[in-house]
Amino acid sequence: MGNKYFTLSELNLEGQFLGFVGAQPKKYKYLQLAVADGTMEIKLPKELRRSLSLLLVPGEQIRVFAHSQLESHTGEIKIKAYQITPIGTCPIQSLPLPPKAKIMVCQKSGCLKRGGKGLLSELEKTLCDRGLLDKVTIEHTSCQKCCSSAPNCVLHLGKKKYKNIHPEAIASLLESHLTEN
Repeated sequence: MGNKYFTLSELNLEGQFLGFVGAQPKKYKYLQLAVADGTMEIKLPKELRRSLSLLLVPGEQIRVFAHSQLESHTGEIKIKAYQITPIGTCPIQSLPLPPKAKIMVCQKSGCLKRGGKGLLSELEKTLCDRGLLDKVTIEHTSCQKCCSSAPNCVLHLGKKKYKNIHPEAIASLLESHLTEN
């Protein structure tokens, strides 16, 4: 058994960002790029998907750094991005800033049965309503070993840690923490 893909070359593409292809922001697998010869679909690595969904606006000119890869079984050529920057800005400025806060929400069956799914959606809605969704990372975790107090979520603000608090309280803590820094 060999590699499924063989890297052919490195690409530096410029074009107009048309939009994403995928079910929802965290699951966007491709972006569509309009270039002189038509439209291209470029595969996005998992680590770029969420930040790009918050950063890019359809119609914007972007530069895509990618690898072209040959699929060994079908002979199909795919393009996979490793860096994307809006044109007209310094690449260092266009990189998303690391989030200042992280919320870890347990997604194991016990927590989900005790309201974990509702907690997650309420948390995302509250953060979105207050304009904080892009300033925090929501991480889905496995068991946090506190099943008796399910559903479990932990808020990390720098070196401080808060456990099992309501989404409104999380949003308030985030607002006060982010205005301090």
